[in-house]
Amino acid sequence: MISRCATLIRRLTAVLAIASFILAATPGTAQVPENPVNLRGSGASFPYPIYVEWFRQFTHRENNIFIFYEMSSSGDGIRDFVGHTVDFAASDAAIDIDELRNLKGGGVVLPVTAGEVVLVFNLPGIDKLKLSREAYVGIFLGEITHWDDPKIAAANPDIKLPRDEITVVTRSESSGTSYIFSGHMSSVSQDFREKIGLDRTPSWPKLPRFKRAPGNQGVAAKVRKKVGAIGYVEHGFAQLVNLPVALLENRAGNYIAAGPKSGAEALSEVEFPKASLPISGAPNLIAWIWDPKGETAYPITSFSWLLLYADQDDQKAQALRQMLVFMLSNASQSQAGSLGLVPLPENIRQKVLNAVTYVR
Repeated sequence: MISRCATLIRRLTAVLAIASFILAATPGTAQVPENPVNLRGSGASFPYPIYVEWFRQFTHRENNIFIFYEMSSSGDGIRDFVGHTVDFAASDAAIDIDELRNLKGGGVVLPVTAGEVVLVFNLPGIDKLKLSREAYVGIFLGEITHWDDPKIAAANPDIKLPRDEITVVTRSESSGTSYIFSGHMSSVSQDFREKIGLDRTPSWPKLPRFKRAPGNQGVAAKVRKKVGAIGYVEHGFAQLVNLPVALLENRAGNYIAAGPKSGAEALSEVEFPKASLPISGAPNLIAWIWDPKGETAYPITSFSWLLLYADQDDQKAQALRQMLVFMLSNASQSQAGSLGLVPLPENIRQKVLNAVTYVR
């Protein structure tokens, strides 16, 4: 009973601290720890473009909180989080509930941004390309081998497609981007689900045409280097490297470009689980939209999560709550849209802000 009361008191303290931070009108007026606090995180490359900007701005605003984020992969982030070697981790694959059950003190899993997985390609002279569901599934199954295949040509009657062989570039490491991509593909194709599967490390065809590269940045670089290549990356990275992006056929049969509006329509269909997370009791905000129904919804859209410890050092907990409130502000979420990610809809943002109080 005493332990439960203590937990409730700590959560109430967290609520009051967050309310104070939200009400702060100008930089420097929010409550911050008196002594410098270093926060170390690792993980996903999917949200890296916006994380770099958010962490820079937040450190400038709260000049005694310093954030160090090592971009690697969702798999690395989950490993570091479970191993308690970081203060927070980033994962596009969230985390298995079973791993949270074994986590000392419990965890809090918060979607703080969202993004779209896009297909970038390298076809000189062609910067607009439509890919039907049958076409892009066939390419990544290894069944469609050349760019002038009838299944690609059918959606692109005005384009003279080359006879070039298709080089397929996938991630080489345990990746949240791979998890999102393979999750969508498994949802729309039984063949894909059975032969390749939904995983952070899908079982890609062992063909010479299939190449591997680390990180979104590695896939983008290899596609840029190889004529005839195609690969999957986060939309923000595609914008950063200025590679052409294919329009993908969605469930409604429309060819849709990635962007904040088409991503937001996909997110509007999300349904979160009713049960709370184990140990911490925090709301379960892990949910997937593998194949959205919306007429203009982009077909491969997903959240990107931060993984945090429910119980930790009070100064770090306070600093992390402040960081999270900053990331979830209207201004910060708007910036995400300008960098190729998808701002969280208001109703979801409010759910996440409530869950921030479980970091205590």
